[in-house]
Amino acid sequence: MQIAIHSSISEIAAAEWNGLVRDNNPLIRHEFLHAMEQHGCVGERFGWLPRHIAVYRDERLVAAMPLYEKYNSYGEFVFDNAWADAYQRAGMAYFPKLVSAVPYTPASGQRLLAAPEDVAELYPLLLETALQLAGQMGASGFHCLFPSPDSFDYLAGQGLLTRHDIQFHWHNHNYPEFDAFLASLTAKKRKNIRQERRRVVEAGVTLRRLNGHSASDEDWRQFTAFYNKTFNEKWGVATFNYPFFRQVATQLPDQVLLVLADLDGQCIAGSLMYQSDTTLYGRHWGAEGWVDGLHFEACYYQGIEHCIEQGLALFEPGAQGEHKLPRGFLPTLTRSSHWIRDDGFREPIARYTEHEQAAIAEYLAQLQASNPYRE
Repeated sequence: MQIAIHSSISEIAAAEWNGLVRDNNPLIRHEFLHAMEQHGCVGERFGWLPRHIAVYRDERLVAAMPLYEKYNSYGEFVFDNAWADAYQRAGMAYFPKLVSAVPYTPASGQRLLAAPEDVAELYPLLLETALQLAGQMGASGFHCLFPSPDSFDYLAGQGLLTRHDIQFHWHNHNYPEFDAFLASLTAKKRKNIRQERRRVVEAGVTLRRLNGHSASDEDWRQFTAFYNKTFNEKWGVATFNYPFFRQVATQLPDQVLLVLADLDGQCIAGSLMYQSDTTLYGRHWGAEGWVDGLHFEACYYQGIEHCIEQGLALFEPGAQGEHKLPRGFLPTLTRSSHWIRDDGFREPIARYTEHEQAAIAEYLAQLQASNPYRE
């Protein structure tokens, strides 16, 4: 076995990395991660420094972990500001920390990459390497965000702390068409969705569903402008850019879903999603102006229709959002794993996560009482 820490994913063979990716998940594929590095979406400017772990056997990649040295908590969607504040009050440094995640992407997926038959041998090696690296660089801890179930189970079994949160996911019960999905909802929810969709049509808006083959350069430029506008209005930081969107669309054309909305001959809004072999991931939205119901149409209903047409089993539209519940998205528990290097902070943070888990469990029970589906 040979272990390497790579400061760029371009140093790792794309075919070998992708050979370890399950479900053809585009968000963890080499092309997606490399496009972020190549076009400045990660790096020193945004505080995401690549430190990818690669394990080789006879010079062939057999295991890997997307890993970043972090100097802030931006773009993680697992909020640890209270932890950082506690470190600061104690006169200690919370940053840097090590984070295994897809930057700016609160979607579940592999974080420990290995062939199923090699998991028992190689997962321990990946974790041991990450913790050793954290110690060598003086990182406060190691954080694995939104891992796949098997990765989470392994990390929890090794004593890493667990954090819980809630997202809202849509499940495809082999619906033959959108109306069949509507028929599974309560009458009130079904009526509301039909009214929302009708308002968009009555406003004169038409929707286009495009992929990497059919979307033009101008389509991507318009979407980038919508994306930037959203972040500017919300006082956020727009980390992606036109070259990134265009490159991913070129290299993963069948895994891109770009929904654009037109009104009076002008493109006025857009949403961007990515798909694996089984799952659709909603990522970004932006609009020029406002049309009643358009956000729900472009971000949710077009995605649901796409899942039904393509036979995708799951739709993860993004983080948070109770407004998704009455539109057919069910509350779903998400998890992350955390290792804290300092003995003095490990115990109080463990108590913090226990209280948080209890609060999330109570919140989940409240949400489940508002199930939008018929019995």
